[in-house]
Amino acid sequence: MTRSQWNRRDWLGSAGAAGAGLMTAGWSGLALAQKPLTLGFIYVGPRDDYGYNQAHAESVALLKKMPGLKVVEEENVPETNAVQKTMQGMIAQDGAGLLFPTSFGYFDPHILALAPKYPNVRFAHCGGLWNAAKHPKNAGSFFGYIDEAQYLNGVVAAHVTKSKKLGFIAAKPIPQVLRNINAFTMGARSVNPAITTTAIFTGDWSMPVKEAEATNSLSDQGVDVFTMHVDGPKVIVETAAKRGKFVCGYHASQAKLAPAAYLTGAEWNWITAYKQIIEAAQTGKPHPNFVRGGLKDGFVKISPYGSSVPEGARKQAEAIRAQMLKGSFDIFKGELKDNTGKVVIPSGTVLKQTDMVLEGMNYLVEGVIGKV
Repeated sequence: MTRSQWNRRDWLGSAGAAGAGLMTAGWSGLALAQKPLTLGFIYVGPRDDYGYNQAHAESVALLKKMPGLKVVEEENVPETNAVQKTMQGMIAQDGAGLLFPTSFGYFDPHILALAPKYPNVRFAHCGGLWNAAKHPKNAGSFFGYIDEAQYLNGVVAAHVTKSKKLGFIAAKPIPQVLRNINAFTMGARSVNPAITTTAIFTGDWSMPVKEAEATNSLSDQGVDVFTMHVDGPKVIVETAAKRGKFVCGYHASQAKLAPAAYLTGAEWNWITAYKQIIEAAQTGKPHPNFVRGGLKDGFVKISPYGSSVPEGARKQAEAIRAQMLKGSFDIFKGELKDNTGKVVIPSGTVLKQTDMVLEGMNYLVEGVIGKV
């Protein structure tokens, strides 16, 4: 990034060249004499957070090595009007033709406010909020089925827990988070139905003090394996390790923070989604409005197993992962009840990962202690 954060957010100049660089050389770099496609990546936190933002930044680092692309980045941009200023600055100053505002809260109202004003710019939001019936066609959504990796986390956790009490520390009860909590719990309970998961919501993506308090509180209640859905898992991982507990990571690998405590983790491989969206922009194809994929598509992966994972856990997790890679394993199928006893998936019903009803998940399954 060649310009300061202050300059970009407070840029007041014209953004008339919004679409500059949109039609560029192909992905292979067999170039015509055209400007490179400028990509703008916006992070809500620091790029080295051992979590969500780092997972994006690691894949962006790979893009920087590819021909025909120019990358600008900005970190620590809050989910306020500040992100609109950042996006406008990237368009006007840097000629960005494709923006990746990565945080959940950037979409509504911020992307929705700018996309109609810049019809030649493409907006790729990381999350599940784009709706064909009401949202601009130059905006879209990409995400992945990381609940598959969280299911495998749960299988491993079930083999390690002695108390049969697992902990899940999460930011907000939105569908993607609930889907992860549920998958983790279902993976664990597929090994031992007596296992429970206590879920605590901190209220925002980065709340280090609340994350530490939640980890200590659950440790005091006998929870001995943790996972999470917060932007930066560092505090939870380190706090759990200090308490002598085990951890399944999330977003990126946190193994080096606590090697003895780290069991495995659910990691993103964002480069796969990026490539699909970038290739469409480079070749002039319609903007992909809805991009999804799981383990078999290369969107997500699992961390290497830690030294504390028993052989039985590895074998069972790997057998399930092999089924997922073949597309022959279904996490959500009936009969499934929520944690109030209500049937949420009837007997005989199987929901594939691509089923849109899962994008609106609003319940916690049986075995989860907590409320939405």
